[in-house]
Amino acid sequence: MEHLIVHDQYELYIALIRINRPRERNALSPALMQEIRETLQRLDEDDNVRVIIITGNEQAFAAGADIKQMADKSTADMLVTDQLVTWEQIRRTRKPLIAAVSGFCLGGGCELALTCDMIIASETAQFGQPEIKIGVMPGAGGTQRLARTVGKARTMELVLTGRFISADEARTLGMVNKVVPTEMYLREAVDLAREVAAMSPIAVRLAKEAVNRSFETSLEEGLRFERKNFLLCFATEDQKEGMKAFLEKRKPEFRGK
Repeated sequence: MEHLIVHDQYELYIALIRINRPRERNALSPALMQEIRETLQRLDEDDNVRVIIITGNEQAFAAGADIKQMADKSTADMLVTDQLVTWEQIRRTRKPLIAAVSGFCLGGGCELALTCDMIIASETAQFGQPEIKIGVMPGAGGTQRLARTVGKARTMELVLTGRFISADEARTLGMVNKVVPTEMYLREAVDLAREVAAMSPIAVRLAKEAVNRSFETSLEEGLRFERKNFLLCFATEDQKEGMKAFLEKRKPEFRGK
């Protein structure tokens, strides 16, 4: 990998993807996004991986798209590149994704973090969709996922002004799960991943699908989908083990079967 450092087993059942373009503040070039897409596809099929963390460095999670590679593009050029296919495949990752964010998390970087299921931020993290300042707008889910997270009015403010917000403000708005000191943000993300990885991977996958469906359908349809996934859990060995362990007052040993 040219732009990523990947640890398939950073800890037991936990994979870590580190964006590694420090001189460009981890700007998301098409080549980097292709590497993320291919890596997530591979890890999603790996039975030894239950949770995936995506991070950058202390200075930047990702400071946006690589403007140098976009400045001279035409509409036709952008259509041919079709980065939306890559973003859609990232969104379809079945295993839980945790973004560990420090420093700049802007534009495409903010959209990548929002595509993840949970976000742990350092005190120095800054979030924003500043595309409007260079004559464009968010194009990888920023207007849609942000609105579903913080509401219409705040999304309009952030998208139409390009204003950055702090980690604490992002937490208040519901974008971020937790804010911790910079030296602890990755450790906190790993701790959260460890909690999730200890659960039944099948139940986790079905639960993630159900939560995501709530943003895509009516309440009635979502409840039907939730019920279907709930019932599917009873076809697994993990369900038998989990309930047996509960009755025997011991810790369950989930095997993903």
